Amino acid sequence: MFYTRSRCPLCDKAKDVIMELKKEYEFILIEKDIDGSDELTEKYGLMIPVVEIDGYKVQFGHIDAITVSEALTEKN
Repeated sequence: MFYTRSRCPLCDKAKDVIMELKKEYEFILIEKDIDGSDELTEKYGLMIPVVEIDGYKVQFGHIDAITVSEALTEKN
């Protein structure tokens, strides 16, 4: 799961990282805009972007390819 919101430069950079990783790893990207839900805004408002794999928060804020790649490798 990729938690994001519009007008978020960090989210845009994180999505670029994730899209690059999709070239190496097979996964389904589910993107969720937290602004559509009060609950998600309260939960992730100051943390976004957030990358979550199988319910585990892998990283938030500055997303880097190495951390997410390691989590995807462990998952597979």
